[in-house]
Amino acid sequence: MDENHKIITHRQTGLCALMHLLVDGICICCLYLMASHFSTTQIIGIFITYNVLAFMSQPFTGMWADRLERKHWMLLASVLLLTLAVLATSAVMSMEWWALGMPVVAVLLGTGNSLFHVWGGKMVAVSTGNDIRDLGTFVATGAFGLSLGAVFCSWPLLYIFLLSLCLLSIIMLHTDESTSSAGSYKVIKNRFGTTFILLSVTALMAAVMTRSFVSESFSEGLPKGSGMVLLIGAMSMLGKMAGGWITHRAGIVRTIVIILLVVVLCFLFRNQSIVALFTGVFAINYTMPVTLYLANIVLSGREGLAFGLLAAALIPGYLFAYMQ
Repeated sequence: MDENHKIITHRQTGLCALMHLLVDGICICCLYLMASHFSTTQIIGIFITYNVLAFMSQPFTGMWADRLERKHWMLLASVLLLTLAVLATSAVMSMEWWALGMPVVAVLLGTGNSLFHVWGGKMVAVSTGNDIRDLGTFVATGAFGLSLGAVFCSWPLLYIFLLSLCLLSIIMLHTDESTSSAGSYKVIKNRFGTTFILLSVTALMAAVMTRSFVSESFSEGLPKGSGMVLLIGAMSMLGKMAGGWITHRAGIVRTIVIILLVVVLCFLFRNQSIVALFTGVFAINYTMPVTLYLANIVLSGREGLAFGLLAAALIPGYLFAYMQ
């Protein structure tokens, strides 16, 4: 890959990362607007429906991304579904038969979110040659988008996010390099045996489950409040970005050993120090681009499926953390 191509792909990654922030911000903003309008009992099922669709459907949308020749159709479908979700949210809050409309919003948001994530994960992985720095940059911004949407939830912010997403999508689709990469994904024959692939993917998914459990344990121990939510989101984002860039320089084995030691120490002392909690949030997120990078290697040519499987593995870890 020549230097000019590297610059172009890094710019594309930045564009995808900003869109990732907007997508997650739109989803959480819609849900929080409905939550402020309806009771907890009414809204809890919608949150569950959204999360199941947004995460657990990604292995299936990921397989679709791997088979689809013109990847930009996934982006267009995602933006359309999210736009409909925003309009549906407004309609639901102004009508009497909200019980029928709220599940529609959850389905639109969850499906649109799922499509965007596997589209972005596939595109960044393939266009950059599975560059761990770009993987980290792309996955990082979603956490901060969630915190922005949760803290500053409002109709003006929601429409600003939506319009910005539409504009960035148009820019993406009209970039020559983006259009060519979106339409010319090459399927690379996997060099690993079936047994090795199954064992490796299982191990990576187990690592992701454990990470989501530990991450939630760190976050739950921190004080609540708007400023703290933003700070946690920022720390999560910086941890994922740092994980990609530093690992690229220092190597996977060395950084993983160090980070695991830091995470264990922070977990042991999480009840004694807020510094340990914040350090733990940063360190546990540091590993996210590493697991994605390894999954893309194991499932070479099926990067959409790799992204989707790891995304789906997040949910069991979070559920286990909430049950504690």
